[in-house]
Amino acid sequence: MAPTMTETRPPAQTGTPPRAPAGDSVAVGRLLLFPALLGWLELVLHLAAGLAVEYLPIGLAFALSLGFLLAALPLPFGRRARTGVTVTLTLLLCLAAATELVLKQIFQTFYPLGILQTAAGNRLDDYAGVVAAQILRDLPVLALLFLPALLWLAPGWRRLVPGRRGRFRRLLALGAAVMFHLAGLGLVHLPWAGDLTPAELYRSDTHINDQVEQLGLWTMLRLDVQHMLFPPAAERTADFSALADLEPLPTPTATLPPAPTPVPGQETAPAETPVPAPAVDTSPQVLDIDLAALAGSGDADIAWLAHYFASVPPTAKNQYTGQFAGYNVIQLVLEGFSGYALDPELTPTLYKLAHEGFLFTNYYTPLHFTSTSGAECQTLLGLYPKDGSPVTMQRTGVLGTWFPFSLAQQLGRAGYQVVGYHNNVDMYGRAASHSNLGYDWRYYRSGLACEENAAGTDRLWPQRDTYMIETSAGDYLYGDTPFHVYYLTVSGHTPYEWNRAAEPYRELVAGLPYSEKTRAYVAAAAIEADRALAALLQRLEEAGQLEHTLIVATGDHIPYADVDVLEELAGQKFGSSEAMSAIDESDIDFSVYKNTLILWSAAMEEPVQVDKVCCQADILPTVSNLLGLDYDSRMLSGQDILSDSEGLVIFASRCWLSDQGFYDRFTQTFTPAEGVTMTPEEQERYVTAMKQLVACRLDCTELIVEKDFYRVAFGGD
Repeated sequence: MAPTMTETRPPAQTGTPPRAPAGDSVAVGRLLLFPALLGWLELVLHLAAGLAVEYLPIGLAFALSLGFLLAALPLPFGRRARTGVTVTLTLLLCLAAATELVLKQIFQTFYPLGILQTAAGNRLDDYAGVVAAQILRDLPVLALLFLPALLWLAPGWRRLVPGRRGRFRRLLALGAAVMFHLAGLGLVHLPWAGDLTPAELYRSDTHINDQVEQLGLWTMLRLDVQHMLFPPAAERTADFSALADLEPLPTPTATLPPAPTPVPGQETAPAETPVPAPAVDTSPQVLDIDLAALAGSGDADIAWLAHYFASVPPTAKNQYTGQFAGYNVIQLVLEGFSGYALDPELTPTLYKLAHEGFLFTNYYTPLHFTSTSGAECQTLLGLYPKDGSPVTMQRTGVLGTWFPFSLAQQLGRAGYQVVGYHNNVDMYGRAASHSNLGYDWRYYRSGLACEENAAGTDRLWPQRDTYMIETSAGDYLYGDTPFHVYYLTVSGHTPYEWNRAAEPYRELVAGLPYSEKTRAYVAAAAIEADRALAALLQRLEEAGQLEHTLIVATGDHIPYADVDVLEELAGQKFGSSEAMSAIDESDIDFSVYKNTLILWSAAMEEPVQVDKVCCQADILPTVSNLLGLDYDSRMLSGQDILSDSEGLVIFASRCWLSDQGFYDRFTQTFTPAEGVTMTPEEQERYVTAMKQLVACRLDCTELIVEKDFYRVAFGGD
């Protein structure tokens, strides 16, 4: 019988057996990896930052779209390289979300990519203590943000690394990206209520915080890059007829001092012969410029500015015009200062200057973009900073924009010595921007002596403002020309602890009924500033310059990372802890921004109380008027506080406060001030006109800077 033949198989080949195809669950996991990651980060950030949840679907739709787009990208590498790229990208996205959350909680703003270079160039190690403390407070939330990155350490997750093939899955992911993007656009263009809608923000390169809240973090970052490459088309109305409804207040804006007492021995007119009061020049504070010709310019932005300025009611000269003509001017911006810390015993010099000069009872320092730099934009330029990149003040230095109305330019043209000091390194590009304004700008290792460590390798932190005053006063006090000096201080810089600026005054504040942090704040931000002002007045008196010098001082911003300090000092709550921690202007008491403006001269015989609402942007035109300088009041966003024009304070959220009342942008409601009555029709016309004025004042700065408008208008060099 023939043997049975059996089928034989070739011997198995040696080596690694072929990899089995991925299962359906793994394939789906690879497709959803990045959408899930970005959606998770958007969700956690949105909730942790306390953003309005009604807009969350928009942010999630755009996050999922970006996630599917990343899932559709081919990775033509080996498996190990693909794993490295995927893990690295996951870590970077988690880090970006975590960084934005911490920055928002410390600096009260999210950061677009366009100003990362600025942030990197600044000495952020000065905030090391604040950053470390915030990270510790945020550890649970940060753990949630980094959870996707941590999952890569668990077994099995590496199987979700995208493969080199899978064309169908990539096409599916690309289709999903398009679908979710269209869904996001559809949500954006729903008829949302409010003054700033998602559709407006989607076309804008400003209002960074609102963009994150309404559109999502990843959309804000994407739009920032998009707008840097392709600037958005301006959407501005050319109809300014509503501004004609804004008339000067019929009531006086200042409580005038009594007539001066005659000096013994001084000849006076006989009692029966009344001496007529000198006529007060109340002509408009404008310059001779043909705005109509500029409005016919071929440049649409120049034409818009010209039309706007031609429609703005100018302020009038008044009884204070030229009161301090020819005086020296020393201007100080005090880091983190708040008038809530003033005390007649602890800060006698600050208290004296605040109450014996012009006494502004309704002065505010709203927090605008880039805090100190944004405050300088208001104080030095009389303009509001752009709420987005590029940083306005830094941009002026890069472009060399001409600002003929700045005090440095005006007084420099009048023959003054003009010098500025900052006891820190070069931050926010001030070496360029402030020199461009006309200051002989001096800072650490560039014309200003600062306190250094024993090795002489770096400045001590924080610097004492008293030291800056003492070491710099001799630069300008003993010359033959009048001087304008600008000081930007740092002693009141957060964090508030017993550092070298606060420690000398520890015993003075030991008995105060406050927390240790608040006592340290009073010591560093108020008492040290007081002693610096006292030293300045002493040096002025010794040089025989005190009677002929005008002192101007303001805080740059409230201590926004430490609002609980202000609540202790004021003895009141300004909002919920969460709202105040984030400076959420939809749910705070705006009196948190109330502050003290010092405008004082030893030549003043009586204080002048001014009840008009006012802010930092008003300082430049007010001082210009007091000095008798020629400027065009229509071309600044601030206005002379001592004029009969209505006071206005604009907040970063586009809420505003005027002498007539307060407008809440979030609820779109207007609350008339005490004693103000309006019919519904009058209120509607007034609010409409003021909303347009507010928008113009906020939007004009970028065009002035980018188009060098003043140079175009006046032909300056």
